Amino acid sequence: MRTAMLVTKNGEWAKDAVQETFLRVYRNCWQYDASKPFKPWFYCILLRECYRVMEREKKVVPFGEQLERIAVEPDLPDDRVDVYEAMQSLNDIYRIPLLLKYVHDYSEKEIADMLELNVNTLKSRLFKAREKMRDRLGGEPHGSEA
Repeated sequence: MRTAMLVTKNGEWAKDAVQETFLRVYRNCWQYDASKPFKPWFYCILLRECYRVMEREKKVVPFGEQLERIAVEPDLPDDRVDVYEAMQSLNDIYRIPLLLKYVHDYSEKEIADMLELNVNTLKSRLFKAREKMRDRLGGEPHGSEA
């Protein structure tokens, strides 16, 4: 659910995507290759469902609503909201690989396969995503002197 929320930026869309993902996994479990890890196969289906739901809805949820919901949760540290805001402000081509790499701990090869990208393209997007995150969070460029 967390991944669907981060991808779709909308709670109802995320619920739809997750529900449809579980239905598709159940209906198509015969297509799963048991010699490969289950999670990448599952997340590939989830991402496609998120894209399908977003395409169907064709609207954008105001980002401020998302932040307000998170900001009122007392158990979240203040810096986590900043990271969430920075991540949500990225374009999908940067946000989704970053999410899969650092939240779900997939290898670059697994992510490239899920997103149907060349590994070098993925590495480039991850590099740019990290740069954009650093800029949004006010970090220093790598290798800079204080």
